[in-house]
Amino acid sequence: MPHLRTSSLSRRGLLAAGGAVGLGAVLAACGDGDEKGSASGSGVEKSGPWSFKDDRGQTAKADSVPKNIVAFVGVAAALHDYGVEVKGVFGPTKASDGKADVQAGDLDISKVEVLGNVWGEFNVEKYAGLAPELLVTAMWEKDALWYVPDQSKEKILALAPSVALWAAQTTVPKAIQRHEDLAASLGADVKAKKVTDAKAAFEKAAARLRAAAKSQPNIKVLVGSASQDLFYVSLAKMSADTLYFQELGVQFIEPKVNEAGFFEELSWENVDKYDADIIMMDNRSSALQPDALTSKPTWAKLPAVKAGQVIPRTTEPIYSYDKCAPILDALAEAIEKAKKVG
Repeated sequence: MPHLRTSSLSRRGLLAAGGAVGLGAVLAACGDGDEKGSASGSGVEKSGPWSFKDDRGQTAKADSVPKNIVAFVGVAAALHDYGVEVKGVFGPTKASDGKADVQAGDLDISKVEVLGNVWGEFNVEKYAGLAPELLVTAMWEKDALWYVPDQSKEKILALAPSVALWAAQTTVPKAIQRHEDLAASLGADVKAKKVTDAKAAFEKAAARLRAAAKSQPNIKVLVGSASQDLFYVSLAKMSADTLYFQELGVQFIEPKVNEAGFFEELSWENVDKYDADIIMMDNRSSALQPDALTSKPTWAKLPAVKAGQVIPRTTEPIYSYDKCAPILDALAEAIEKAKKVG
């Protein structure tokens, strides 16, 4: 996970690290949400005061349920899956070809105001012009608001209440629950058939992944992310997705991480340091994709690459059941089909 305010990690390293940043796998810090907001989640409009306790332990309050919502694009995509729409987004929204970035999910990006598309970019004037009633973003590091620039943070937070939800120090099911809690507080019908069907599909996919991992206990998975100069191997327990996969029984390569504890940087000459049967590669636009690595001879020689056992990793999941079920199914299928090559 890139761009944390962590002096021991370079900007490039964080960008390429593939989401494996947090302060550890302390699940107690994820916040199960004893205060889930004041809406029933039935989809019925509610009048009167609104409040929601976020994963910082702070309670956002408003005189009524917020309508003018601005959110980090991945959170906006999750809220969209529950039927809650936002007015503006920030974070990777448009790819270089003008199409929706992978982190935008099913959002119609032509219908939202994009306040910033890259790290450090957030148009405060446009934000103010939306008359925001709520700002929502992710949190990889305690009290650090994802993609909200430090230099303009005070101005931004002065304009509307804010909510931050853990993307680290948690697992996928817990993160989904917190996004669902927020959606319910904003009037979403979390008991709608679309939602319950997606949850059933997620649970089925989780069972499939658990069974696949049990049937192929010797298959080792490496979590990777590529830049032009370095290849990053992430420690699985430091990110919500791969920590959850571990809990389901997936076996991961454990790199000798740097002093920050999140990943190991390898030169391309040493990219073969670990024997992996499957390589999961950071799918974000900020990372080099496998088809851009064909000029790296050491990459092409890796057993998993030669065997065609390289799969995308959804490094920053959209935390809805609808978007996370396919992630589990894809990894389960890869493990089911994998041959021992490492």
